[in-house]
Amino acid sequence: MAAPDKHAPDLPECPSMRGDGLLPAELRAWMLLLAATGAVEQELRSVVKERLDVSHDEFLILCLLAEQPAAGLRMTRIAELLGRPKTRLTYQMACLQHAGLVTRKSVCGDKRGVEVALTDKARRLLQEASGALAETVTTALTRFVGPAQREAVWGLLPGLFEEPGAEQGPATATPGGQ
Repeated sequence: MAAPDKHAPDLPECPSMRGDGLLPAELRAWMLLLAATGAVEQELRSVVKERLDVSHDEFLILCLLAEQPAAGLRMTRIAELLGRPKTRLTYQMACLQHAGLVTRKSVCGDKRGVEVALTDKARRLLQEASGALAETVTTALTRFVGPAQREAVWGLLPGLFEEPGAEQGPATATPGGQ
Protein backbone atom coordinates (compact mmCIF):
# COMPACT_ATOMS: atom_id res chain seq x y z
CA MET A 1 0.00 0.00 0.00
CA ALA A 2 1.25 3.47 -0.80
CA ALA A 3 2.23 5.49 2.24
CA PRO A 4 -0.26 8.29 2.95
CA ASP A 5 2.50 10.94 2.79
CA LYS A 6 3.21 10.00 -0.83
CA HIS A 7 -0.04 11.75 -1.79
CA ALA A 8 0.26 14.11 -4.75
CA PRO A 9 1.26 17.47 -3.21
CA ASP A 10 -0.54 19.47 -5.88
CA LEU A 11 -3.95 17.94 -5.18
CA PRO A 12 -6.26 20.86 -4.38
CA GLU A 13 -8.39 20.80 -1.27
CA CYS A 14 -11.95 19.70 -1.91
CA PRO A 15 -14.02 22.94 -1.95
CA SER A 16 -16.80 21.31 0.06
CA MET A 17 -14.37 20.64 2.95
CA ARG A 18 -13.75 24.35 3.67
CA GLY A 19 -17.22 24.84 5.08
CA ASP A 20 -17.51 28.41 3.81
CA GLY A 21 -20.23 27.64 1.27
CA LEU A 22 -23.97 27.40 1.52
CA LEU A 23 -24.13 23.68 2.36
CA PRO A 24 -24.58 22.32 5.88
CA ALA A 25 -22.03 19.83 7.21
CA GLU A 26 -24.21 16.83 6.31
CA LEU A 27 -24.32 17.80 2.63
CA ARG A 28 -20.58 18.57 2.61
CA ALA A 29 -19.95 15.10 4.05
CA TRP A 30 -22.18 13.59 1.39
CA MET A 31 -20.23 15.42 -1.33
CA LEU A 32 -16.99 14.03 0.12
CA LEU A 33 -18.44 10.53 0.02
CA LEU A 34 -19.50 11.02 -3.60
CA ALA A 35 -16.02 12.22 -4.57
CA ALA A 36 -14.35 9.31 -2.79
CA THR A 37 -16.80 6.82 -4.30
CA GLY A 38 -16.22 8.22 -7.78
CA ALA A 39 -12.46 7.89 -7.39
CA VAL A 40 -12.77 4.31 -6.22
CA GLU A 41 -15.22 3.33 -8.96
CA GLN A 42 -12.99 4.82 -11.66
CA GLU A 43 -9.99 2.76 -10.52
CA LEU A 44 -12.02 -0.36 -9.74
CA ARG A 45 -13.71 -0.76 -13.12
CA SER A 46 -10.68 -2.11 -14.97
CA VAL A 47 -9.62 -4.40 -12.12
CA VAL A 48 -13.14 -5.82 -11.86
CA LYS A 49 -13.25 -6.45 -15.61
CA GLU A 50 -9.79 -8.03 -15.62
CA ARG A 51 -10.24 -10.21 -12.51
CA LEU A 52 -13.92 -11.14 -12.69
CA ASP A 53 -14.87 -10.40 -16.31
CA VAL A 54 -18.05 -8.59 -15.28
CA SER A 55 -19.25 -4.99 -15.53
CA HIS A 56 -19.04 -2.64 -12.57
CA ASP A 57 -22.82 -2.86 -12.02
CA GLU A 58 -22.67 -6.67 -12.10
CA PHE A 59 -19.79 -6.50 -9.60
CA LEU A 60 -21.97 -4.46 -7.23
CA ILE A 61 -24.61 -7.19 -7.41
CA LEU A 62 -21.99 -9.85 -6.64
CA CYS A 63 -20.78 -7.81 -3.65
CA LEU A 64 -24.30 -7.50 -2.26
CA LEU A 65 -24.84 -11.22 -2.62
CA ALA A 66 -21.44 -12.04 -1.11
CA GLU A 67 -22.53 -10.44 2.15
CA GLN A 68 -25.72 -12.53 2.34
CA PRO A 69 -26.36 -16.03 3.58
CA ALA A 70 -26.33 -18.76 0.96
CA ALA A 71 -30.06 -18.29 0.45
CA GLY A 72 -29.41 -15.00 -1.36
CA LEU A 73 -31.61 -11.96 -1.88
CA ARG A 74 -34.83 -11.19 -3.68
CA MET A 75 -34.48 -9.25 -6.91
CA THR A 76 -36.68 -6.45 -5.57
CA ARG A 77 -34.38 -6.02 -2.55
CA ILE A 78 -31.26 -5.90 -4.76
CA ALA A 79 -32.91 -3.28 -6.98
CA GLU A 80 -33.83 -1.28 -3.88
CA LEU A 81 -30.32 -1.46 -2.35
CA LEU A 82 -28.63 -0.45 -5.61
CA GLY A 83 -31.22 2.15 -6.54
CA ARG A 84 -31.77 0.50 -9.92
CA PRO A 85 -34.98 -0.31 -11.77
CA LYS A 86 -35.86 -4.00 -11.58
CA THR A 87 -36.05 -4.21 -15.39
CA ARG A 88 -32.39 -3.19 -15.73
CA LEU A 89 -31.44 -5.63 -13.01
CA THR A 90 -33.14 -8.49 -14.85
CA TYR A 91 -30.74 -8.12 -17.78
CA GLN A 92 -27.69 -7.98 -15.48
CA MET A 93 -28.88 -11.08 -13.63
CA ALA A 94 -29.28 -12.93 -16.93
CA CYS A 95 -25.67 -12.06 -17.80
CA LEU A 96 -24.43 -13.19 -14.38
CA GLN A 97 -26.45 -16.40 -14.60
CA HIS A 98 -25.11 -17.10 -18.10
CA ALA A 99 -21.57 -16.66 -16.72
CA GLY A 100 -22.35 -19.20 -13.98
CA LEU A 101 -22.00 -16.66 -11.19
CA VAL A 102 -25.55 -16.57 -9.82
CA THR A 103 -28.56 -18.83 -9.56
CA ARG A 104 -32.14 -17.62 -9.74
CA LYS A 105 -35.13 -19.40 -8.26
CA SER A 106 -38.76 -18.62 -7.58
CA VAL A 107 -39.65 -17.70 -4.05
CA CYS A 108 -41.86 -20.30 -2.41
CA GLY A 109 -45.38 -18.97 -2.01
CA ASP A 110 -44.83 -15.93 -4.25
CA LYS A 111 -45.08 -16.71 -7.95
CA ARG A 112 -43.68 -13.27 -8.89
CA GLY A 113 -40.76 -13.28 -6.46
CA VAL A 114 -37.28 -14.29 -7.60
CA GLU A 115 -34.38 -14.97 -5.27
CA VAL A 116 -30.77 -14.73 -6.43
CA ALA A 117 -27.72 -16.35 -4.84
CA LEU A 118 -24.02 -16.63 -5.63
CA THR A 119 -22.68 -19.85 -7.07
CA ASP A 120 -19.59 -21.54 -5.68
CA LYS A 121 -17.74 -20.30 -8.78
CA ALA A 122 -18.62 -16.68 -7.94
CA ARG A 123 -17.58 -17.13 -4.31
CA ARG A 124 -14.24 -18.59 -5.40
CA LEU A 125 -13.62 -15.77 -7.93
CA LEU A 126 -14.48 -13.08 -5.38
CA GLN A 127 -12.22 -14.67 -2.81
CA GLU A 128 -9.33 -14.91 -5.29
CA ALA A 129 -9.81 -11.30 -6.43
CA SER A 130 -10.51 -9.76 -3.02
CA GLY A 131 -6.89 -8.82 -2.27
CA ALA A 132 -6.43 -6.98 -5.57
CA LEU A 133 -9.82 -5.32 -5.24
CA ALA A 134 -9.13 -4.13 -1.69
CA GLU A 135 -5.73 -2.80 -2.74
CA THR A 136 -7.37 -0.93 -5.63
CA VAL A 137 -9.83 0.72 -3.24
CA THR A 138 -7.05 1.75 -0.86
CA THR A 139 -4.85 3.06 -3.67
CA ALA A 140 -7.70 5.05 -5.24
CA LEU A 141 -8.59 6.69 -1.95
CA THR A 142 -4.95 7.44 -1.20
CA ARG A 143 -4.39 8.99 -4.65
CA PHE A 144 -7.56 11.02 -4.96
CA VAL A 145 -8.40 12.11 -1.45
CA GLY A 146 -6.35 14.89 0.13
CA PRO A 147 -5.16 14.99 3.75
CA ALA A 148 -8.28 16.64 5.19
CA GLN A 149 -10.55 14.35 3.23
CA ARG A 150 -8.49 11.31 4.29
CA GLU A 151 -9.08 12.22 7.91
CA ALA A 152 -12.83 12.45 7.28
CA VAL A 153 -12.88 9.15 5.39
CA TRP A 154 -10.73 7.63 8.12
CA GLY A 155 -13.56 8.33 10.53
CA LEU A 156 -15.82 6.19 8.37
CA LEU A 157 -13.24 3.49 7.59
CA PRO A 158 -10.82 3.21 10.53
CA GLY A 159 -7.42 1.80 9.67
CA LEU A 160 -7.72 2.45 5.94
CA PHE A 161 -4.69 4.72 5.68
CA GLU A 162 -2.55 3.13 8.37
CA GLU A 163 0.70 1.39 7.80
CA PRO A 164 0.90 -2.12 9.27
CA GLY A 165 1.64 -1.92 12.99
CA ALA A 166 0.86 1.80 13.20
CA GLU A 167 -1.00 3.18 16.18
CA GLN A 168 -4.76 3.59 15.58
CA GLY A 169 -6.10 7.11 15.29
CA PRO A 170 -6.43 10.10 12.99
CA ALA A 171 -2.88 11.23 13.78
CA THR A 172 -1.50 8.24 11.88
CA ALA A 173 -4.03 8.63 9.09
CA THR A 174 -2.67 11.86 7.68
CA PRO A 175 0.76 12.96 6.50
CA GLY A 176 2.96 14.24 9.29
CA GLY A 177 0.35 13.33 11.91
CA GLN A 178 -1.70 16.44 11.03
